[in-house]
Amino acid sequence: MPDNRYENFVVAVYVRAYEVEKMQDPAWREETWATISRQVKVDKIYLETHRDRIIPDGAALEEIKRFFADKGVQTAAGIALVVSESNRFETPCYTDPEDRALVRRVIEHSARHFDEIILDDFFFTNTKRDSDIASKGERSWSQFRIELMRDVARELILRPARAVNPNVRLTIKFPNWYEHFPGCGYDLEEEPRLFDRIYTGTETRQPAYNAQRLQQYESYGIVRYFENIAPGRNAGGWVDQGDARYADRYAEQLWLTMFAKAPEMTLFAYHELLRPLPVAWRGAWQDEKPTFDFDTMVAGHPEIEGHFGPALTTARVAGIALEQADAVVGKLGNPIGVAAYKPYHSTGEDFLHNYLGMIGIPMDIRPEFPTDAPTLLLTEAAKSDPKIVDRIREQLCAGKTVVITSGLLNALQDRGLRDIAEWQMSGKRFLADAFVHRREIHRSESTLLFPQVDYLTNDSWPTLTAGESAFPILLQNGYSAGMLNALVLPDDPADLYRLPPEALDAIRSLVTRDLFVHLEGPAQVCLFPYDNRSFIVESFLHDATSVQIVSPGAMTAIRDLTTGETFAGASRTIPASWHRPAETATVFEAPIKPHSFRVFLAEA
Repeated sequence: MPDNRYENFVVAVYVRAYEVEKMQDPAWREETWATISRQVKVDKIYLETHRDRIIPDGAALEEIKRFFADKGVQTAAGIALVVSESNRFETPCYTDPEDRALVRRVIEHSARHFDEIILDDFFFTNTKRDSDIASKGERSWSQFRIELMRDVARELILRPARAVNPNVRLTIKFPNWYEHFPGCGYDLEEEPRLFDRIYTGTETRQPAYNAQRLQQYESYGIVRYFENIAPGRNAGGWVDQGDARYADRYAEQLWLTMFAKAPEMTLFAYHELLRPLPVAWRGAWQDEKPTFDFDTMVAGHPEIEGHFGPALTTARVAGIALEQADAVVGKLGNPIGVAAYKPYHSTGEDFLHNYLGMIGIPMDIRPEFPTDAPTLLLTEAAKSDPKIVDRIREQLCAGKTVVITSGLLNALQDRGLRDIAEWQMSGKRFLADAFVHRREIHRSESTLLFPQVDYLTNDSWPTLTAGESAFPILLQNGYSAGMLNALVLPDDPADLYRLPPEALDAIRSLVTRDLFVHLEGPAQVCLFPYDNRSFIVESFLHDATSVQIVSPGAMTAIRDLTTGETFAGASRTIPASWHRPAETATVFEAPIKPHSFRVFLAEA
């Protein structure tokens, strides 16, 4: 590819309708584009044709398209179907004929000027007007809205666009809050089949004290989840600067999107990339310790006037982060992880897969039941499958391992699960700061709250317990040729990060037993393995740490693909456990800096 492009992915910038209107001024357009393009390489521009009832003029769109074509940059349309973004993201009322006419007009206008259109993540409905209430009838709001938006997709988006422009390709971008999609009509089952492509919201912003509860891992995990929903048609990831209080948090979202093998990265938005580098991004925010290397931002870029000169904006953070990702993505194989079943339209244990990702368990979330998985993780979301207990039994009879969470146990204990294991959620809670694994006591820094599970001794056996009464955290029960395991979770999933490393090691070694590598050490260090035996270890901690990289196979060394450094391992015997013989593993010690990643290749 040309020198001014990244080698392994395409980078796009989204321009809101507000800035599209400003681009009618040639001087503003030229100056702002020069500022952005000298700091980050851009292949493509999405020009928005609607937001807040603003619809840029067709002649202006054509002029702006010619400007970018002359720069060697592709253009496509973006549509934000929001009529009042400041009013809690108010959407059109799709039971109102006037609003339906507006949406049809916008899509036809867009299709006249572009062969590619992407819907920004407002393709949902949150109105409850009298017309909505009358149309809903006896259906739940979720069911009504899913069916309504299917109609909108067909009748107001796809059919009108293709009638105007038979060559148009339409992409629906799904946002980051996938656990709650049914409540506003987002449809991961049918909409990916209707549209030509889908797109992924990978913005995770701040993980704590944020009502969305989006953990950093989701910037990676949601790409893999959506790829399983629409294989080969998940066109890219999308990150904004919202609530990124320091540079590392913005950069991490970009890295993870690329590590998940997204083919395109959309930077939202043009106006955000023009912001002068915030003072907060150059120093600490509360107890955060950002480590982003600002010196590299200007290295090799003499056109940028000093470290914090007027020409340096947040676009340079994106540029450096994407350059760092581009240097390693081509060395990675296809992502792999622990199979986790999440049926369409399911809810339960919100975003738990991302909390598990943050303790070093790589997730492979699938919308269809993965019968091929030797080890399968089932969270409470699996309760929406009416055949789930039978499916669990079939996996066990096939000699496979199934791990269910305490949330799913609670949902299934009266739906036939007792026929496999006589486990019972007692309805009681207990506090614990002591955890026992292999007869050794390990303490957490704070006291954690867990649900209490009752079981029958010698029919089942706990392998990790908590508190003086030794309540189970990991519980096993042999059934036919397989093994059913229960993972008892703290009431607050963020308390997983407060478990002592030894307790986390017990959980990780069980759930990741079929991967070629797993981690030991603190929480908030993630593992991203690939099928060519490469893997990434990334720390989200604010201080330097060290992790143990454990391979149960014949790995003799690991090589850092960035520095070339080679690590020799030490042999360790993993003691036998119930229904599992002793194993010999190789262990490697790897230091890692705060808010950074290392890329390794396992060598036999």
